[in-house]
Amino acid sequence: MYRNILVALDGSECSQRALDEAIRIGARATVRTVFVIDVAALSSYPAQYRVNVREEGARTLEIAYAQVIDAGIKCETELAETRNVTDTIAKCLQRRVVHMPADLVVMGTHGRSGLRRLALGSVAEAFVRRSTCPVLLTRALKSA
Repeated sequence: MYRNILVALDGSECSQRALDEAIRIGARATVRTVFVIDVAALSSYPAQYRVNVREEGARTLEIAYAQVIDAGIKCETELAETRNVTDTIAKCLQRRVVHMPADLVVMGTHGRSGLRRLALGSVAEAFVRRSTCPVLLTRALKSA
């Protein structure tokens, strides 16, 4: 059904579930995993921290690539960056969707609500509001 699936990764458990779901439904698709670095958010951090974030993003993509290939599915990876202080991760992902072009986006959501959501924001919510293609959201399993 889907030919091009974009999976947004951030290293969290819920983004791992998103990858697992993309692998489950993407047997005949190309899966592109994307890790977005928010350049503006990192601008006040020391240079070494920014390097560490890039390395962690690259490691996350390498692990995802291996999982998708092991499932027998074609995979591409991309380490993307926001453009400036007014750009957001959600907008950057939307540009990747158009560029691919994606038939489906699979992404994790932490499912925060109330003050936690207000303070931390929601990339998933911002993305879904402007999405030009279907979006499948996954959440981390609740621990017992």
